[in-house]
Amino acid sequence: MKRHGILLAALLSSAWSVHAATTIPLGAAQQFAVLGASTVTNTGPTVLHGDLGVWPGTAITGFPPGAFSGTIHAGDAVAMQAQADATTAYNNAAGQAANTVLTGQDLGGLTLTPGVYSFASSAQLTGTLILDAIGNPNAVFIFQIGSTLTTASNSVVQFINGGQGADLFWQVGSSETLGTGTLFAGTTLALASITMNTGASINCGRAIALNGAVTLDSNAIGTGCGGSTGGVPEPATWAMLTMGFGALGAVLRNNRRSALAGVAA
Repeated sequence: MKRHGILLAALLSSAWSVHAATTIPLGAAQQFAVLGASTVTNTGPTVLHGDLGVWPGTAITGFPPGAFSGTIHAGDAVAMQAQADATTAYNNAAGQAANTVLTGQDLGGLTLTPGVYSFASSAQLTGTLILDAIGNPNAVFIFQIGSTLTTASNSVVQFINGGQGADLFWQVGSSETLGTGTLFAGTTLALASITMNTGASINCGRAIALNGAVTLDSNAIGTGCGGSTGGVPEPATWAMLTMGFGALGAVLRNNRRSALAGVAA
């Protein structure tokens, strides 16, 4: 009986591993906070923790007033390799077997455990999406979205019980739009373009557009992972990268407090 129990446990473990999400190597794209294809444009005091690049386009505008902690790569060989590796990552994400189909559901209000989640067409986040890592700091979450991904203003992606944006991937079949004040997390690999509205932020991730533009407006994007809350790092940390971004810090603090207060309520 004991032997049969061990065999059953092994079979169940094997079956789960077949469908478990596996993390996605980003290669040269790993170092980028923002990587566009046609252009990268910015308005306002955006702060990026990581490299900034575009390929095959060469136009990057709005830096300054935007700032970044890494290196700028405008149409060079580094950006070209990063785009190639990002395309490989996109295909990797798209090719993983989905555990759950969420087509037609709003991500807001859901609590999800590690796995691969798919939308046949568009996806919407209104409110708070909770990602429960079940105590695994390396828990992998992959979202496969057939067309667009849109978040409403002040939406939140929040981790509980461990986990972080380093192993959260959004494979978007068209374009992504993050609403004003959205507290996002993880790496977006969008086939077309990415637009981040005023005050939206990405923690522990990056914004990568494979064929279109990345458009920014007073945003914060960080490739570093400093916690498991799923929100942006403290604005003071961002401010250390450059001077004169007090206004942006105040906006992000207020957005974070308001959003997390809504979660607690």
